[in-house]
Amino acid sequence: MVRRGGQWWALAVLVLPVLLISVDTTVLGFALPYLSEDLSPTGAEQLWIVDVYSFVLAGLLVFMGTLGDRIGRRRLLLIGGAAFGAASVLAAFATSPLMLILARALLGVGGATLMPSTLSLIRSIFTEDRKRRTAVAIWSAAFSGGMAVGPVVGGWLLEHFWWGSVFLINVPVMVLLLTAGPLVLPEFRDPNPGRFDPWSALLSLATMLPVVYGVKIAATSGISLTAVAAIVVGLALGALFVRRQRRLEQPMLDLALFSDRTFAGSVITNLLGVFALVGLLFLLPQYLQLVLGLSPLVAALWMLPATLAGVVGALAAAWLAQRVRVPVLITIGLLFGAAGFLVLTTIGTEAGVAAVVVAFVLVGGGIALSETLTNDLVISAAPVNRAGAASAISETGYELGGALGTALLGSLAAAVYQSGLPATAPAAARDTLGGAVATAHALPAVDGAELLATARESFVTALHTSAWVGAAILLYTAAQAYFLLGRRRSSDRDGATPVCPEEAAMCS
Repeated sequence: MVRRGGQWWALAVLVLPVLLISVDTTVLGFALPYLSEDLSPTGAEQLWIVDVYSFVLAGLLVFMGTLGDRIGRRRLLLIGGAAFGAASVLAAFATSPLMLILARALLGVGGATLMPSTLSLIRSIFTEDRKRRTAVAIWSAAFSGGMAVGPVVGGWLLEHFWWGSVFLINVPVMVLLLTAGPLVLPEFRDPNPGRFDPWSALLSLATMLPVVYGVKIAATSGISLTAVAAIVVGLALGALFVRRQRRLEQPMLDLALFSDRTFAGSVITNLLGVFALVGLLFLLPQYLQLVLGLSPLVAALWMLPATLAGVVGALAAAWLAQRVRVPVLITIGLLFGAAGFLVLTTIGTEAGVAAVVVAFVLVGGGIALSETLTNDLVISAAPVNRAGAASAISETGYELGGALGTALLGSLAAAVYQSGLPATAPAAARDTLGGAVATAHALPAVDGAELLATARESFVTALHTSAWVGAAILLYTAAQAYFLLGRRRSSDRDGATPVCPEEAAMCS
């Protein structure tokens, strides 16, 4: 039983993991130049450091979401929070690229429990449509707020401590979650979960990991036999997974959810929107610090208006949804994001701070608006007892989109950057812009200045290319969302599926 006032105390605790994950995402981007100088990762290792978290998380989300429905969503949230905190300490004191990659993978394991648990608990706690939509808006605003706070705190830490300190800010947040969670969060689980099927769990992981590994190899090293073989194996295992789910009376993943146009369209919209956004987050901190020469803290402050726009966009979504059709709002948000990417195509190597601020305000605010609404559509389309699995599917699309955005847009930018440097440039300079900065400092003044100018010009060209691709993706996503989500059943018009009497007992 959740008391009315207790709903909002529970929500206050549920936003803590969201803040943690968003802070962790943004501070890593600002720490990359320091990682490049200290650990000397190759270009491929740098991408692995960034996206192995998302790949592991994406592979485990469906399993973790279903596990939460089975053992209890609060219990899984607290277990995952403890694991996330421990992995953060390991990442903070990593002494090699491999060790940091391993720590980030363990963060992915812990993180796989956090997002679906929080969103499914919101679905269970808030049973009234308007309150649920407001709760999802606050949940989304917390994510954007973490993106605002993270760079500022991370920038200050990077100016006063070593790069590993950015991971330690996760620890106090996790301590607060583990302390307050048992006191204010109710427990929810599926009262009739059915028999646990370990083969489904193994197949879900075995499907995701080869596919994302193959995409990763193809993105960083080009199409190869290894990449194609990994993708084929993953897709084959995915076919076995789908076949098994269709035969089970109580499957781990309810494929019937995808027959709902609202659910499927919202998941795809989330994936593509995050694909574009995270690719941008990977490149902009490097542009501000390594091209324009700003300190981490100053760069973070210039990005602050953009992330605050995300908070406004998320909170405005619930209010606007009472006055404008949801598919129209989602489309408008994505069009704002596309406009932001087009603004980025105007920046240069000497001055571009104003354009970055305007562009990121449009992208952050627009995507926050659209994805707050699509998240609400996803969790409201599923019955309460399957909210964990539905949230996990949504977050799988979200995290996979983020990982692919980093891998594909990051790799596209890397390829364009490398093509702009002469073949005689040192290998470290050709790998990354951070490597070029470090190499230039070790060269004679004239040679170093020439290398830096070439590398920065090449990086800006790479950023322009990625911005054009991001704009095209968001324009397509806007059109898709308008037509795919525009035809909704009359029962879904308010963004929610009525709760059946059997589920009401779980939500009271």
